Amino acid sequence: MSVDVHQHLWTPAFVDALRSRTAPPRLDGWTLHLDGEPAYEVDPADHDPAGRLARDEDLELALVSLSSPLGIEALPPEDAWPIIDAYHDDALGLPAPFGAWAATCLGDIDPARLAKDLDRGFAGLQLPATAVWDEAGLARVAPLLDVLTEHDLPLFVHPGPATGPEGTGGTGGPGWWPAVVPYVQQMHASWFAFAAFGRPRHPRLRVCFALLAGLAPLHSERLINRGGESRGLVDPEMFLETSSYGPRAIDAIIRELGVDVVVNGSDQPYATAPDPALGDAARHAIAVINPSRLLNRKESRT
Repeated sequence: MSVDVHQHLWTPAFVDALRSRTAPPRLDGWTLHLDGEPAYEVDPADHDPAGRLARDEDLELALVSLSSPLGIEALPPEDAWPIIDAYHDDALGLPAPFGAWAATCLGDIDPARLAKDLDRGFAGLQLPATAVWDEAGLARVAPLLDVLTEHDLPLFVHPGPATGPEGTGGTGGPGWWPAVVPYVQQMHASWFAFAAFGRPRHPRLRVCFALLAGLAPLHSERLINRGGESRGLVDPEMFLETSSYGPRAIDAIIRELGVDVVVNGSDQPYATAPDPALGDAARHAIAVINPSRLLNRKESRT
């Protein structure tokens, strides 16, 4: 049975929390309003648990997470925590095969609170890439990453809000722009930032980067030409998730890093899990063996 490490499912309490807001991120009916992105019409059927269960009938585990591009983690604590708590309570109440990544408020770094949430049964912690894309950000969240290491649970790095510091890609353009430009740039930066600044501080932490880390590992030749060291050195605890890519990109990443660090993710309801088209052995590694190692699910590593 397969594992999908990357889904989103908006539960009733979470939807109600977004509808109660008067400023972005907010829901007006089913119209989502975010800073820096065009208004988005959410299809309620996309977040119907029964419909998702039917689509996920072949999965042993489907991990849902807070939608980090909404920017909830960056809200003031008095605004962020009620939404995060609503997400946590509903996510833990979802039926099998659903599990969930924990979320946190970046304006209130609280290791003790994270430890309690992890003890409730979350698979690990998700952080937006914008929180870990430089040395300062990684230093700020280091106490949270220490908690993950203590619990032997992973970090999942997901794109954050499309708005960001000048020079990171910005927003605007066609509807696909945020997902193809700022999100990819964020993941690219967070991959290299963790390798350079995070790994020395957290040598045992397992980390999974959404959307193949924006294909950052494919830049190893340029890294070497500019004085870095990477090619031939594979960090077995830095994983890459496959959502929104396909066989060509997955094949290129495997040629660079090997198959053992690639894990299956769909980003449902916005995309479906890609078929790597590399044969049954690779498919089994990506959808079963590797996610089990990422999540420390020893009973499923067969």
